[in-house]
Amino acid sequence: MAEIKDFGNNFVVDREAPKFKLHNEEFECVKSIQGKVLLNLTTQVASDDPAKQAAMITDFFNYVLTDESYVRFDALLESKDRIVPVEALGEIVGWITEQLTARPEAQPEAS
Repeated sequence: MAEIKDFGNNFVVDREAPKFKLHNEEFECVKSIQGKVLLNLTTQVASDDPAKQAAMITDFFNYVLTDESYVRFDALLESKDRIVPVEALGEIVGWITEQLTARPEAQPEAS
């Protein structure tokens, strides 16, 4: 009989939700996102199609920001007065990705 590998079901992330400020507004991220979502976003950004790359930005923030923060963030990105250059969006995407994919530090073993 083949052995069964159990990968568990307790993938609760025990860390603070990342937050960032932009144009004096604070935005809150979720604590974690599905691995499949991250893989799909990575595929979009690696595409040679600029339309897919641009869509990734919208998808990314929709997945990683809380619903309330996403509504405000999207309004900010549509604002004609408060400009957010594409380079800043890239920095924010990179920082959030680091925060959400960082592995928790190993706890010291008991002596």
